[in-house]
Amino acid sequence: MSKASNSSGKADHLCVLVHGLWGNPSHLKFVSTSLRERFPEDKLHVLVAKRNAGSFTYDGVDTGGERVAEEVEQKLEELAESGHAIKKISVIGYSLGGLIARYAIGLLFHRGVFERVQPVNFTTFATPHLGVRTPLLGYHSHIWNVLGARTLSMSGRQLFGVDKFRDTGRPLLAVLADPESIFIRGLSQFEHRSLYANVVNDRSVTYYTAGISSTDPFVSPDDIKINYISGYDDVIVDGENPVSQKEPEEPLAFTQRLTSGTRTILGRASIVAILAVFIPIGGTLYLLNSAIQSFRSQQRIRSHEQGRTGIDYARYRIPLMINAVRQEAEDMFENANGAQGQDYLSASSEDVASRADRLDVNSMQEQRDDMALKFPTLALTQNQFNMIGALDNVGFKKHPVYIHKHRHSHAAIVVRIDKKSFDEGRIVIKHWLDNFIL
Repeated sequence: MSKASNSSGKADHLCVLVHGLWGNPSHLKFVSTSLRERFPEDKLHVLVAKRNAGSFTYDGVDTGGERVAEEVEQKLEELAESGHAIKKISVIGYSLGGLIARYAIGLLFHRGVFERVQPVNFTTFATPHLGVRTPLLGYHSHIWNVLGARTLSMSGRQLFGVDKFRDTGRPLLAVLADPESIFIRGLSQFEHRSLYANVVNDRSVTYYTAGISSTDPFVSPDDIKINYISGYDDVIVDGENPVSQKEPEEPLAFTQRLTSGTRTILGRASIVAILAVFIPIGGTLYLLNSAIQSFRSQQRIRSHEQGRTGIDYARYRIPLMINAVRQEAEDMFENANGAQGQDYLSASSEDVASRADRLDVNSMQEQRDDMALKFPTLALTQNQFNMIGALDNVGFKKHPVYIHKHRHSHAAIVVRIDKKSFDEGRIVIKHWLDNFIL
Protein backbone atom coordinates (compact mmCIF):
# COMPACT_ATOMS: atom_id res chain seq x y z
CA MET A 1 0.00 0.00 0.00
CA SER A 2 1.30 3.45 -0.90
CA LYS A 3 2.31 6.04 1.63
CA ALA A 4 -0.58 8.26 0.48
CA SER A 5 -3.06 5.43 1.06
CA ASN A 6 -1.68 4.77 4.53
CA SER A 7 -1.88 8.42 5.54
CA SER A 8 -5.34 9.01 4.08
CA GLY A 9 -6.64 6.02 6.07
CA LYS A 10 -6.06 7.94 9.29
CA ALA A 11 -8.32 10.89 8.45
CA ASP A 12 -11.39 11.28 10.66
CA HIS A 13 -13.02 14.24 8.88
CA LEU A 14 -14.89 14.09 5.55
CA CYS A 15 -15.46 17.28 3.55
CA VAL A 16 -18.09 17.05 0.80
CA LEU A 17 -18.10 19.55 -2.09
CA VAL A 18 -21.21 20.04 -4.25
CA HIS A 19 -21.06 21.93 -7.57
CA GLY A 20 -23.81 24.05 -9.13
CA LEU A 21 -26.16 24.25 -12.10
CA TRP A 22 -24.62 23.09 -15.41
CA GLY A 23 -21.55 22.28 -13.35
CA ASN A 24 -19.23 19.35 -12.85
CA PRO A 25 -16.56 18.41 -10.30
CA SER A 26 -13.88 20.34 -12.21
CA HIS A 27 -15.62 23.60 -11.25
CA LEU A 28 -14.49 22.96 -7.67
CA LYS A 29 -10.98 21.82 -8.52
CA PHE A 30 -9.34 24.90 -6.99
CA VAL A 31 -11.42 24.53 -3.82
CA SER A 32 -10.62 20.83 -3.43
CA THR A 33 -6.93 21.37 -4.24
CA SER A 34 -6.72 24.22 -1.72
CA LEU A 35 -8.30 22.01 0.96
CA ARG A 36 -5.80 19.25 0.32
CA GLU A 37 -2.88 21.68 0.39
CA ARG A 38 -4.04 23.26 3.65
CA PHE A 39 -4.97 20.05 5.50
CA PRO A 40 -2.91 16.85 5.27
CA GLU A 41 -4.46 13.62 4.03
CA ASP A 42 -4.20 12.07 7.49
CA LYS A 43 -6.59 14.77 8.77
CA LEU A 44 -9.13 15.34 6.02
CA HIS A 45 -10.81 13.36 3.25
CA VAL A 46 -12.28 15.37 0.37
CA LEU A 47 -15.26 14.06 -1.61
CA VAL A 48 -16.28 16.06 -4.68
CA ALA A 49 -19.81 14.87 -5.46
CA LYS A 50 -20.10 13.81 -9.10
CA ARG A 51 -23.55 12.31 -9.67
CA ASN A 52 -25.21 15.60 -10.63
CA ALA A 53 -22.77 16.63 -13.34
CA GLY A 54 -23.90 18.63 -16.37
CA SER A 55 -27.55 18.49 -17.37
CA PHE A 56 -28.34 16.23 -14.41
CA THR A 57 -28.64 19.46 -12.41
CA TYR A 58 -31.88 20.14 -14.31
CA ASP A 59 -33.53 17.31 -12.37
CA GLY A 60 -34.43 19.24 -9.23
CA VAL A 61 -32.93 20.03 -5.84
CA ASP A 62 -34.64 17.00 -4.29
CA THR A 63 -33.39 14.52 -6.88
CA GLY A 64 -29.90 16.04 -6.70
CA GLY A 65 -30.00 15.96 -2.90
CA GLU A 66 -30.90 12.28 -2.88
CA ARG A 67 -28.00 11.53 -5.22
CA VAL A 68 -25.55 13.42 -2.98
CA ALA A 69 -26.89 11.82 0.22
CA GLU A 70 -26.48 8.37 -1.31
CA GLU A 71 -22.98 9.25 -2.51
CA VAL A 72 -21.99 10.44 0.97
CA GLU A 73 -23.39 7.34 2.69
CA GLN A 74 -21.63 5.11 0.18
CA LYS A 75 -18.33 6.92 0.83
CA LEU A 76 -18.75 6.53 4.59
CA GLU A 77 -19.38 2.81 4.12
CA GLU A 78 -16.32 2.42 1.89
CA LEU A 79 -14.12 4.17 4.44
CA ALA A 80 -15.56 2.08 7.29
CA GLU A 81 -14.93 -1.15 5.36
CA SER A 82 -11.29 -0.13 4.99
CA GLY A 83 -11.03 0.10 8.77
CA HIS A 84 -11.40 3.84 8.80
CA ALA A 85 -14.19 5.55 10.77
CA ILE A 86 -15.17 9.13 9.97
CA LYS A 87 -16.04 11.12 13.08
CA LYS A 88 -16.68 14.56 11.55
CA ILE A 89 -18.28 15.87 8.38
CA SER A 90 -18.34 19.23 6.59
CA VAL A 91 -20.46 20.10 3.56
CA ILE A 92 -19.71 22.87 1.07
CA GLY A 93 -22.06 23.96 -1.71
CA TYR A 94 -21.47 26.25 -4.66
CA SER A 95 -24.38 27.99 -6.40
CA LEU A 96 -27.29 25.52 -6.83
CA GLY A 97 -25.05 23.02 -5.05
CA GLY A 98 -25.70 24.87 -1.80
CA LEU A 99 -29.43 24.08 -2.04
CA ILE A 100 -28.73 20.48 -3.05
CA ALA A 101 -26.38 20.25 -0.06
CA ARG A 102 -29.07 21.60 2.29
CA TYR A 103 -31.49 18.97 1.01
CA ALA A 104 -28.90 16.21 1.34
CA ILE A 105 -27.99 17.04 4.95
CA GLY A 106 -31.68 16.92 5.87
CA LEU A 107 -31.81 13.37 4.54
CA LEU A 108 -28.57 12.43 6.31
CA PHE A 109 -29.90 13.91 9.55
CA HIS A 110 -33.15 11.96 9.30
CA ARG A 111 -31.31 8.70 8.58
CA GLY A 112 -29.28 9.09 11.77
CA VAL A 113 -25.93 9.79 10.12
CA PHE A 114 -25.34 12.80 12.38
CA GLU A 115 -25.74 10.58 15.43
CA ARG A 116 -22.55 8.82 14.38
CA VAL A 117 -20.72 11.65 12.63
CA GLN A 118 -20.40 15.17 14.03
CA PRO A 119 -21.45 17.95 11.57
CA VAL A 120 -18.82 20.69 11.71
CA ASN A 121 -18.71 23.19 8.79
CA PHE A 122 -21.51 24.09 6.39
CA THR A 123 -20.63 26.76 3.83
CA THR A 124 -22.21 28.05 0.66
CA PHE A 125 -20.68 30.18 -2.09
CA ALA A 126 -23.06 32.26 -4.24
CA THR A 127 -26.03 30.03 -3.42
CA PRO A 128 -29.59 31.21 -4.23
CA HIS A 129 -31.04 30.45 -0.78
CA LEU A 130 -34.17 32.48 -1.60
CA GLY A 131 -34.37 31.31 -5.21
CA VAL A 132 -33.51 33.32 -8.31
CA ARG A 133 -36.80 35.17 -8.72
CA THR A 134 -35.98 38.78 -9.55
CA PRO A 135 -37.71 41.14 -7.07
CA LEU A 136 -40.16 42.74 -9.49
CA LEU A 137 -43.63 44.22 -9.23
CA GLY A 138 -46.31 44.20 -11.92
CA TYR A 139 -46.16 42.65 -15.37
CA HIS A 140 -42.34 42.36 -15.39
CA SER A 141 -42.58 39.34 -13.11
CA HIS A 142 -44.79 37.58 -15.63
CA ILE A 143 -42.20 38.09 -18.36
CA TRP A 144 -39.01 36.99 -16.65
CA ASN A 145 -39.94 35.21 -13.44
CA VAL A 146 -42.55 33.05 -15.11
CA LEU A 147 -40.71 32.43 -18.40
CA GLY A 148 -37.38 31.79 -16.71
CA ALA A 149 -38.95 29.20 -14.43
CA ARG A 150 -39.95 27.08 -17.39
CA THR A 151 -36.60 26.86 -19.16
CA LEU A 152 -34.66 24.80 -16.60
CA SER A 153 -37.00 21.85 -16.07
CA MET A 154 -37.71 20.94 -12.43
CA SER A 155 -34.74 22.90 -11.06
CA GLY A 156 -36.04 26.04 -12.78
CA ARG A 157 -39.51 25.76 -11.29
CA GLN A 158 -38.02 25.20 -7.86
CA LEU A 159 -35.56 28.09 -8.15
CA PHE A 160 -38.32 30.49 -9.20
CA GLY A 161 -40.65 29.19 -6.50
CA VAL A 162 -43.51 28.17 -8.82
CA ASP A 163 -43.39 24.42 -8.08
CA LYS A 164 -45.67 22.38 -5.83
CA PHE A 165 -43.35 20.10 -3.94
CA ARG A 166 -44.77 16.62 -3.64
CA ASP A 167 -47.74 16.37 -1.28
CA THR A 168 -46.92 19.59 0.59
CA GLY A 169 -48.52 21.82 -2.05
CA ARG A 170 -45.76 24.35 -1.32
CA PRO A 171 -42.59 25.39 -3.18
CA LEU A 172 -39.58 23.22 -2.39
CA LEU A 173 -37.54 26.19 -1.15
CA ALA A 174 -40.29 27.04 1.34
CA VAL A 175 -40.22 23.47 2.66
CA LEU A 176 -36.42 23.51 2.71
CA ALA A 177 -36.53 26.51 5.09
CA ASP A 178 -39.50 25.40 7.20
CA PRO A 179 -38.48 25.38 10.89
CA GLU A 180 -40.33 22.06 11.33
CA SER A 181 -38.53 20.35 8.45
CA ILE A 182 -35.74 17.81 8.60
CA PHE A 183 -33.70 20.24 6.51
CA ILE A 184 -33.58 23.02 9.10
CA ARG A 185 -33.09 20.46 11.85
CA GLY A 186 -30.16 18.99 9.95
CA LEU A 187 -28.68 22.41 9.19
CA SER A 188 -28.86 23.42 12.84
CA GLN A 189 -26.64 20.47 13.79
CA PHE A 190 -23.57 22.05 12.21
CA GLU A 191 -21.13 23.71 14.56
CA HIS A 192 -20.25 26.45 12.07
CA ARG A 193 -22.46 27.82 9.26
CA SER A 194 -21.25 30.46 6.84
CA LEU A 195 -21.99 31.91 3.43
CA TYR A 196 -20.18 33.99 0.83
CA ALA A 197 -22.23 36.29 -1.41
CA ASN A 198 -21.05 38.44 -4.30
CA VAL A 199 -22.11 42.07 -3.89
CA VAL A 200 -21.70 42.99 -7.59
CA ASN A 201 -21.56 41.40 -11.05
CA ASP A 202 -23.11 38.07 -10.16
CA ARG A 203 -25.48 37.57 -13.07
CA SER A 204 -26.72 34.21 -11.81
CA VAL A 205 -27.18 34.71 -8.07
CA THR A 206 -27.60 38.29 -6.90
CA TYR A 207 -26.63 39.50 -3.46
CA TYR A 208 -30.02 39.40 -1.72
CA THR A 209 -30.54 35.67 -2.27
CA ALA A 210 -26.92 34.55 -1.73
CA GLY A 211 -26.71 36.75 1.38
CA ILE A 212 -30.20 35.87 2.70
CA SER A 213 -31.25 39.52 2.94
CA SER A 214 -34.42 41.53 2.36
CA THR A 215 -32.32 44.54 1.32
CA ASP A 216 -29.39 45.14 -1.00
CA PRO A 217 -26.99 47.78 0.36
CA PHE A 218 -24.68 47.33 -2.64
CA VAL A 219 -26.95 48.42 -5.50
CA SER A 220 -24.89 51.61 -5.84
CA PRO A 221 -21.49 50.73 -4.37
CA ASP A 222 -19.98 54.06 -5.42
CA ASP A 223 -22.42 55.89 -3.15
CA ILE A 224 -21.36 54.16 0.08
CA LYS A 225 -18.20 53.36 1.98
CA ILE A 226 -17.64 49.61 1.98
CA ASN A 227 -15.85 48.26 5.05
CA TYR A 228 -13.45 45.40 4.42
CA ILE A 229 -11.79 42.86 6.68
CA SER A 230 -8.11 43.64 6.91
CA GLY A 231 -5.65 41.19 5.42
CA TYR A 232 -7.79 40.14 2.46
CA ASP A 233 -7.01 42.83 -0.14
CA ASP A 234 -10.38 44.66 -0.04
CA VAL A 235 -12.27 41.56 -1.16
CA ILE A 236 -13.98 40.23 1.99
CA VAL A 237 -16.50 42.75 3.32
CA ASP A 238 -17.05 43.00 7.07
CA GLY A 239 -20.38 41.21 7.50
CA GLU A 240 -20.97 42.82 10.90
CA ASN A 241 -20.43 46.35 9.61
CA PRO A 242 -20.57 46.15 5.82
CA VAL A 243 -21.22 49.75 4.81
CA SER A 244 -20.91 53.25 6.20
CA GLN A 245 -21.79 56.76 5.16
CA LYS A 246 -19.42 57.93 2.46
CA GLU A 247 -17.44 61.10 2.99
CA PRO A 248 -18.63 63.97 0.77
CA GLU A 249 -16.59 64.34 -2.40
CA GLU A 250 -15.75 67.34 -4.51
CA PRO A 251 -18.34 67.75 -7.29
CA LEU A 252 -17.15 66.71 -10.73
CA ALA A 253 -16.21 69.36 -13.23
CA PHE A 254 -18.55 69.89 -16.19
CA THR A 255 -16.24 68.03 -18.58
CA GLN A 256 -16.01 65.06 -16.19
CA ARG A 257 -19.80 64.93 -15.82
CA LEU A 258 -20.17 65.11 -19.59
CA THR A 259 -17.65 62.30 -20.12
CA SER A 260 -19.29 60.12 -17.45
CA GLY A 261 -22.76 60.72 -18.88
CA THR A 262 -21.58 59.93 -22.38
CA ARG A 263 -20.06 56.64 -21.23
CA THR A 264 -23.32 55.70 -19.50
CA ILE A 265 -25.42 56.49 -22.58
CA LEU A 266 -23.03 54.63 -24.89
CA GLY A 267 -22.93 51.68 -22.52
CA ARG A 268 -26.70 51.42 -22.43
CA ALA A 269 -26.93 51.85 -26.19
CA SER A 270 -24.40 49.04 -26.65
CA ILE A 271 -26.40 46.74 -24.40
CA VAL A 272 -29.60 47.49 -26.30
CA ALA A 273 -27.87 46.89 -29.64
CA ILE A 274 -26.37 43.59 -28.47
CA LEU A 275 -29.68 42.38 -27.08
CA ALA A 276 -31.50 43.36 -30.27
CA VAL A 277 -29.22 41.04 -32.24
CA PHE A 278 -28.63 38.39 -29.61
CA ILE A 279 -32.13 37.75 -28.30
CA PRO A 280 -33.76 36.56 -31.55
CA ILE A 281 -30.89 34.14 -32.30
CA GLY A 282 -29.62 33.23 -28.85
CA GLY A 283 -33.12 33.18 -27.38
CA THR A 284 -34.34 30.69 -29.97
CA LEU A 285 -31.35 28.40 -29.40
CA TYR A 286 -31.69 28.73 -25.64
CA LEU A 287 -35.40 27.83 -25.64
CA LEU A 288 -34.80 24.92 -28.01
CA ASN A 289 -32.00 23.59 -25.82
CA SER A 290 -34.17 24.10 -22.73
CA ALA A 291 -37.01 22.09 -24.26
CA ILE A 292 -34.67 19.21 -25.11
CA GLN A 293 -33.00 19.23 -21.71
CA SER A 294 -36.32 19.47 -19.89
CA PHE A 295 -37.61 16.42 -21.77
CA ARG A 296 -34.48 14.45 -20.94
CA SER A 297 -34.65 15.64 -17.34
CA GLN A 298 -38.22 14.38 -16.95
CA GLN A 299 -37.12 10.97 -18.25
CA ARG A 300 -34.25 10.85 -15.73
CA ILE A 301 -36.53 11.89 -12.87
CA ARG A 302 -39.00 9.10 -13.72
CA SER A 303 -36.16 6.57 -13.89
CA HIS A 304 -34.82 7.90 -10.59
CA GLU A 305 -38.20 7.62 -8.86
CA GLN A 306 -38.83 4.14 -10.23
CA GLY A 307 -35.42 2.85 -9.13
CA ARG A 308 -34.27 2.13 -12.67
CA THR A 309 -30.90 3.91 -12.25
CA GLY A 310 -29.28 0.97 -10.47
CA ILE A 311 -29.51 2.64 -7.07
CA ASP A 312 -32.40 2.32 -4.61
CA TYR A 313 -33.37 5.88 -3.74
CA ALA A 314 -36.67 4.81 -2.17
CA ARG A 315 -35.07 4.92 1.27
CA TYR A 316 -34.76 8.69 0.91
CA ARG A 317 -38.50 9.18 0.28
CA ILE A 318 -39.02 9.96 3.92
CA PRO A 319 -41.23 12.40 5.87
CA LEU A 320 -40.01 15.88 5.02
CA MET A 321 -41.45 17.46 8.13
CA ILE A 322 -40.57 16.56 11.69
CA ASN A 323 -44.27 16.84 12.42
CA ALA A 324 -45.93 14.80 9.74
CA VAL A 325 -25.62 23.33 -25.93
CA ARG A 326 -24.60 23.69 -21.96
CA GLN A 327 -22.26 26.74 -21.77
CA GLU A 328 -24.44 28.66 -24.22
CA ALA A 329 -27.49 27.95 -22.15
CA GLU A 330 -25.72 29.20 -19.03
CA ASP A 331 -24.61 32.40 -20.76
CA MET A 332 -28.10 33.07 -22.09
CA PHE A 333 -29.67 32.61 -18.67
CA GLU A 334 -27.09 34.81 -16.95
CA ASN A 335 -27.42 37.59 -19.53
CA ALA A 336 -31.20 37.62 -19.27
CA ASN A 337 -31.17 37.39 -15.49
CA GLY A 338 -28.48 40.07 -15.16
CA ALA A 339 -30.52 42.49 -17.28
CA GLN A 340 -33.31 42.56 -14.70
CA GLY A 341 -33.50 45.37 -12.16
CA GLN A 342 -35.01 45.20 -8.69
CA ASP A 343 -38.24 46.66 -7.35
CA TYR A 344 -38.86 47.72 -3.79
CA LEU A 345 -41.83 47.71 -1.48
CA SER A 346 -43.32 50.95 -0.23
CA ALA A 347 -41.99 51.87 3.19
CA SER A 348 -45.51 52.84 4.26
CA SER A 349 -47.06 49.58 3.16
CA GLU A 350 -48.95 47.82 5.92
CA ASP A 351 -48.02 44.52 4.29
CA VAL A 352 -44.34 45.37 4.65
CA ALA A 353 -44.87 46.28 8.29
CA SER A 354 -46.56 42.99 9.03
CA ARG A 355 -43.77 41.10 7.26
CA ALA A 356 -41.10 43.03 9.12
CA ASP A 357 -42.75 42.19 12.43
CA ARG A 358 -42.36 38.50 11.63
CA LEU A 359 -38.70 38.80 10.68
CA ASP A 360 -35.93 38.61 13.25
CA VAL A 361 -33.73 41.68 13.31
CA ASN A 362 -30.36 40.72 11.88
CA SER A 363 -26.95 42.24 12.37
CA MET A 364 -27.02 44.19 9.11
CA GLN A 365 -30.23 45.94 10.12
CA GLU A 366 -28.70 46.86 13.46
CA GLN A 367 -25.68 48.30 11.72
CA ARG A 368 -27.85 50.29 9.32
CA ASP A 369 -29.75 51.79 12.25
CA ASP A 370 -26.49 52.75 13.91
CA MET A 371 -25.17 54.36 10.75
CA ALA A 372 -28.46 56.06 9.82
CA LEU A 373 -28.23 54.39 6.43
CA LYS A 374 -31.57 53.10 5.22
CA PHE A 375 -32.06 50.67 2.37
CA PRO A 376 -35.49 49.89 0.92
CA THR A 377 -37.06 46.47 1.33
CA LEU A 378 -36.97 44.41 -1.84
CA ALA A 379 -40.22 43.24 -3.43
CA LEU A 380 -39.89 39.66 -2.26
CA THR A 381 -42.66 37.13 -1.82
CA GLN A 382 -44.07 36.14 1.55
CA ASN A 383 -42.35 32.76 1.20
CA GLN A 384 -39.02 34.51 0.70
CA PHE A 385 -39.51 36.71 3.77
CA ASN A 386 -40.31 33.57 5.76
CA MET A 387 -37.16 31.88 4.44
CA ILE A 388 -35.04 34.81 5.63
CA GLY A 389 -36.53 34.61 9.11
CA ALA A 390 -36.04 30.85 9.40
CA LEU A 391 -32.49 30.79 8.04
CA ASP A 392 -31.45 33.76 10.17
CA ASN A 393 -32.83 31.93 13.20
CA VAL A 394 -30.55 28.99 12.45
CA GLY A 395 -27.70 31.45 12.06
CA PHE A 396 -25.12 32.04 9.33
CA LYS A 397 -21.86 33.90 9.45
CA LYS A 398 -22.33 36.11 6.39
CA HIS A 399 -19.40 37.23 4.26
CA PRO A 400 -20.19 39.67 1.44
CA VAL A 401 -17.54 39.48 -1.30
CA TYR A 402 -16.51 42.32 -3.62
CA ILE A 403 -14.69 41.01 -6.67
CA HIS A 404 -13.44 44.06 -8.57
CA LYS A 405 -11.28 42.63 -11.33
CA HIS A 406 -13.69 40.40 -13.22
CA ARG A 407 -17.29 40.89 -14.30
CA HIS A 408 -18.11 37.20 -13.95
CA SER A 409 -17.95 37.16 -10.18
CA HIS A 410 -20.17 34.06 -9.98
CA ALA A 411 -17.37 31.97 -11.46
CA ALA A 412 -14.54 33.95 -9.89
CA ILE A 413 -15.71 33.47 -6.28
CA VAL A 414 -14.59 29.81 -6.35
CA VAL A 415 -11.95 30.21 -9.08
CA ARG A 416 -13.97 28.01 -11.40
CA ILE A 417 -11.26 28.39 -14.04
CA ASP A 418 -7.57 28.67 -13.24
CA LYS A 419 -6.75 32.10 -14.62
CA LYS A 420 -5.09 35.26 -13.37
CA SER A 421 -8.22 37.42 -13.54
CA PHE A 422 -9.87 35.17 -10.92
CA ASP A 423 -7.16 35.86 -8.33
CA GLU A 424 -9.60 37.63 -6.00
CA GLY A 425 -11.47 34.33 -5.75
CA ARG A 426 -8.28 32.81 -4.35
CA ILE A 427 -8.51 35.37 -1.56
CA VAL A 428 -12.10 34.28 -0.87
CA ILE A 429 -11.04 30.65 -0.58
CA LYS A 430 -8.12 31.62 1.66
CA HIS A 431 -10.50 33.45 4.00
CA TRP A 432 -12.77 30.40 4.08
CA LEU A 433 -9.87 28.05 4.83
CA ASP A 434 -8.62 30.38 7.57
CA ASN A 435 -12.00 29.91 9.27
CA PHE A 436 -12.44 26.20 8.51
CA ILE A 437 -12.76 24.13 11.69
CA LEU A 438 -10.86 20.88 11.40
